[in-house]
Amino acid sequence: MILPPSFYERDTVTVAKDLLGCLLVHREEAATMGWIVEVEAYLRDDPAAHSYRGETPRNRAMFGPAGHAYVYRVYGLHTCFNVVTGPEGTGEAVLVRALEPAGGTDLMQARRGTDDPFALTSGPGKLTQALGITMDLDGTSLSGGPLQVWSPGSLSGRRAEGAGGEIVQTTRVGITKAADLPLRFYLKGSRYISRR
Repeated sequence: MILPPSFYERDTVTVAKDLLGCLLVHREEAATMGWIVEVEAYLRDDPAAHSYRGETPRNRAMFGPAGHAYVYRVYGLHTCFNVVTGPEGTGEAVLVRALEPAGGTDLMQARRGTDDPFALTSGPGKLTQALGITMDLDGTSLSGGPLQVWSPGSLSGRRAEGAGGEIVQTTRVGITKAADLPLRFYLKGSRYISRR
């Protein structure tokens, strides 16, 4: 089942935890998908959030309706994918950091140039490359467009490693501002996360 917009209209930390084990699906030339195993929350008063200094053309999607994609580039090279959360205008989102591949693996391997299942989607830039998530998807709905998030167990009852088990909460990765905030979450039993 595709998650409805109401799923994302809640508290951002709650949404971040509840995204773990859900399935991120990109339906384009062929469907590619993976279970979400690692995320980071970015809040309104968070100096590390792109929304901290207010709305700009770059971060406009972050201030839009919940349940839409916020896609941006890092260092002009890597694309990162976030889900917008909370009431419209809030400027909060959840960065999807890592997936466990679940379908369309041949295409993901071709895009990434590797057949190592643990290297395909174990980082925010890797997963967008593997799934073909581009800047064209910035601001699109996650319930009505080609990029969707499905509830856990939507794939014939299969689930991610560690789904339903313990969630690890720790500090975020690769940032300098507000680096001490424990806003990174991952499935303890997963071998597919970006960093331990």
